Amino acid sequence: MPEEKLLISTLRGQHTPIPPLWLMRQAGRYLPEYRALRAKAKSFLDFCYTPKIAAEVTLQPIRRFHFDAAIIFSDILVIPDAMGQKVSFETGSGPKLDPITSAEEINQLGSFDLEKLSPVFEALELVKAALPPDVTLIGFCGAPWTVASYMIAGHGTPDQAPARLFAFQHPQAFERLIERLIDASVKYLIRQIDAGAEVLQIFDSWAGVLPAHEFQSWSAGPIGRIIAAVKAQRPHTPIIAFVRGADTQLPQLTTTLAADAYGLDTAIDPAWAVANTDSSVVLQGNLDPLALVAGGPALEREIDGVLNAFTGRRHIFNLGHGILQQTPIEHVEKLVSLVRQKQV
Repeated sequence: MPEEKLLISTLRGQHTPIPPLWLMRQAGRYLPEYRALRAKAKSFLDFCYTPKIAAEVTLQPIRRFHFDAAIIFSDILVIPDAMGQKVSFETGSGPKLDPITSAEEINQLGSFDLEKLSPVFEALELVKAALPPDVTLIGFCGAPWTVASYMIAGHGTPDQAPARLFAFQHPQAFERLIERLIDASVKYLIRQIDAGAEVLQIFDSWAGVLPAHEFQSWSAGPIGRIIAAVKAQRPHTPIIAFVRGADTQLPQLTTTLAADAYGLDTAIDPAWAVANTDSSVVLQGNLDPLALVAGGPALEREIDGVLNAFTGRRHIFNLGHGILQQTPIEHVEKLVSLVRQKQV
């Protein structure tokens, strides 16, 4: 029998002497080979929807660093694109969508066209066939709150005020949108599993802007329903919940979401997270991406701080947010070397 993959072993309850390692946005603009391919694509969505290119980009950081997991190259906004909302990406300014400004416009959204996302599933199949046998393939989606915030504002904002205001002014319409996103996310994740994803991650990048009641209604509640629905159909696929900005709500999340691991953002003290969650809970994170940019003694100190906080605890080493474009490749190489020589 082949040995179980390191990330999957950790998610299934085994303590490993060296933590599994992967990085959010590990396939991206800090890599020259990524930039060379991106320059040839007409648009970012074309990049995501061309299976051979998406597969190649997914594999690039595995070839360089042999991380313990590859996360499929795509974007959280393919779901609104598959609902008929116009989505584009402008260099230097991020995603642009036709904003939803009224309750009526939610009713006018098209049906979720899962087949439009067939290129994502094809890319997963290509990656799965090409991955080294010890590397886990991760699929993902954005959480309903984060996706809805872009759909309503039409772009990213510092505090997601347009979506929060919309939810206050049109609560029933906003709930309909969240319900549609829950349903679409479940279908999308199930198809990713069937195409080869061995682990899933749900990203709620903007949960931290929500007050406590709205946090439960629009972030934690929908994520929990997605996890339950996916687990009901594919019970053996581990799921990681990355709820950025959860802060003091993290202990409650770990008892209510039924995820297999919980990602920590940069702002959370890992020692606090360890002290305030059950020892059986797997935590992921949470090196500051800027420490990875800085390198040198600062990087070594921060890596040691994260590893020491999780001594004796099941842990997945990752960043507290995505890797930054200006990150030197040699700093990533140093990170991999330091993590893999450390016994925890």
